[in-house]
Amino acid sequence: MTFNIKPVFFICTFLCLVSCKSQTATSIVTKSQTIVNDTTFVNLKNYSNDFVYDMKYATSDNFLKAKVYDCAECFLRFKTVKALIEANDSFIKLGYKIKLFDCYRPLDIQKKMWKIVPNPSYVADPSKGSIHNRGGAVDITLVDINGKELEMGTPFDFFGIEASHNYPNLSQEIKDNRELLKKVMMEKGFNIFDSEWWHYNLKSALNDKVSNAKWTCD
Repeated sequence: MTFNIKPVFFICTFLCLVSCKSQTATSIVTKSQTIVNDTTFVNLKNYSNDFVYDMKYATSDNFLKAKVYDCAECFLRFKTVKALIEANDSFIKLGYKIKLFDCYRPLDIQKKMWKIVPNPSYVADPSKGSIHNRGGAVDITLVDINGKELEMGTPFDFFGIEASHNYPNLSQEIKDNRELLKKVMMEKGFNIFDSEWWHYNLKSALNDKVSNAKWTCD
């Protein structure tokens, strides 16, 4: 009995190529040739050196008046990192950079914050979790080429009505600065949080699971 090898060979080759192409669409190869899933938690510093950091909850310089992180790191799900880098690249072309105040927040940290301030007006109830606990939220502002923060009208974590995106009694400069931040972030797939000009959620992360993944401090 004889077999026609060529058709079988070409069919197998074609199926292999299709399979490889479909896998490439849902993952990315890093410099170290490691496959990283979009929902994997990664350190932003490992993917870009173009951000400025002021991780407030790794210090006592916050509305809690307490240090709740052991060290200042910005971990996020990989898809959030990719979108954030794209946004920062757009800001850099305009002469600005993103400054980060908070990133992914493990659920245990959310519980610690809730214990200090058990008020849903200021801290998300850990029984429900927040987008920060899902690795899809960032608290940010913009700085200029000298590292000076753009005027946004209120400090980070100011809980008055003045921090709202819709607050009208602001100078035109402040309105323009907030609008620039919002415009670029929304173009890159983020949503605003109405009462906090600094808070942005990645739309595609809203349904991700709450996580308590931890990072190691050096």
